[in-house]
Amino acid sequence: MVFQKPPDGGWGWVIVVVSFITQFLCYGSPLAVGVLYVEWLDAFGEGKGKTAWVGSLANGMGLLASPVCSVCVSSFGARPVAIFSGFIVAGGLMMSSFAPNIYFLYISYGIVVGLGCGLLYTATVTITCQYFDKRRGLALGLISTGSSVGFFIYAALQRELIDLYGLDGCLLIVGALSLNILACGSLMRPLESSDSPPPEKTCVDKGPDQYFVYQGKEKTVEENISILEKGYIDEKCANMPDYKQDSLLNKNVLSSINANEKDTYKKKVVEQTNFCKQLAKRKWQLYLNYWRETVVLFKNKVFTALFVAILLFDIGGFPPSLLMEDVARSANISEDDYPMPLISIIGIMAAVGKLTLGILADFKWINTLYLYVTTLIMTGVALFAIPFAKSYLTLAMLSGILGFLTGNWSIFPYVTTKTVGIEKLTHAYGILMFFAGLGNSLGPPIVGWFYDWTQEYDTAFYFSSLCVLLGGFLLLLAALPCWNACTSQDSKLPPSTYSYKVASS
Repeated sequence: MVFQKPPDGGWGWVIVVVSFITQFLCYGSPLAVGVLYVEWLDAFGEGKGKTAWVGSLANGMGLLASPVCSVCVSSFGARPVAIFSGFIVAGGLMMSSFAPNIYFLYISYGIVVGLGCGLLYTATVTITCQYFDKRRGLALGLISTGSSVGFFIYAALQRELIDLYGLDGCLLIVGALSLNILACGSLMRPLESSDSPPPEKTCVDKGPDQYFVYQGKEKTVEENISILEKGYIDEKCANMPDYKQDSLLNKNVLSSINANEKDTYKKKVVEQTNFCKQLAKRKWQLYLNYWRETVVLFKNKVFTALFVAILLFDIGGFPPSLLMEDVARSANISEDDYPMPLISIIGIMAAVGKLTLGILADFKWINTLYLYVTTLIMTGVALFAIPFAKSYLTLAMLSGILGFLTGNWSIFPYVTTKTVGIEKLTHAYGILMFFAGLGNSLGPPIVGWFYDWTQEYDTAFYFSSLCVLLGGFLLLLAALPCWNACTSQDSKLPPSTYSYKVASS
């Protein structure tokens, strides 16, 4: 099916609005899971590392399952997937209200809600890209702020609902709110197909058509057999003395028809066998090409450093959004002493950071790779300062700084494109997002295990700071002009891969 040209407006703005709302409703609770994390610690009495798996799975599962989500959207379309994901997210949240233990939450909240979020994110991004071309960056930036706004609002909303209705009532109400995703998903009308004729089928694609032609011929042969048999019976009744001669004649005709039928069947078997062989050969060739392209990507030293940096950044940089509330409680800061939850500050500053860093990346005199490295190093310094914060004001300031710096997700596609080229962007971005999800899943449990081991968060955040700083400095080292000059003499990248030029244009 060939879609019409993206309108860059019209119904596309409705798509932007409903995508913003769906990401708001879907990601609000998983991103603000730090409020629920404190309640689950008291409700189940498990260790911090074991309890942190719930929120980390919910935020990492969508990224880990991104290849599966892409296949679902490509096969069924954005609207059906968005509606289906609404049922998954709402069902997972409501099921979590009946959780008897922490292991049940791993499935209901971690895997089910996380998978629904991944499906919804892929559907909203896909339908938005179909409706926008020239304004695609603006449209994607607007819908991506939906998750940050949901982060900000749901942090305060879930705390208020817990005070009024308890933890179970909060999850039921939040799950009911998520059902509005169904209405938003129904408005994601796909683009109509153009009137241009479909492309001519290849030889491989003509196999099924030949099968149907054979079915038609087979039916005709059966009809001919029945007609001949009927004629034979009528002639037998009319002329009994010529029975043996007519019987011999009709047997010869039937045997010739059966021989033709066998030949046609053999042709069909050969055709289907060749079709299956060609299809298997084509699929195997696609897999080989995929792994060859992956090897070529990792020959690019900047891409390899970027892969290590995103993994270490998510291991160390994601835990504050989940654990900051418990950090304040561990510092003996009463909830009555601060007017706004710390994770709400992280959420609103993340939205500001996405817009600000995205605007800065559009300036020609700013190098996006160096800008991204700067955010990594500043994040590592802010994480290192968390153990020294003993008041709400200092924790709020650090939360705002960390939230703003996590907005570097908006410039990450810029960096990936400049590193590998636009032709390899989809392949490279999928690999990087998988490892980003792995970092999201491992970061909070590791920090929680450090607390269970030492009974304080200081060592945990020193470790997080070390991870982020290590990733930032490795990426900086790989991007230095002197390093590129040295490596370019030893090995040259293939023509389809591009090294990142660190000199500002």
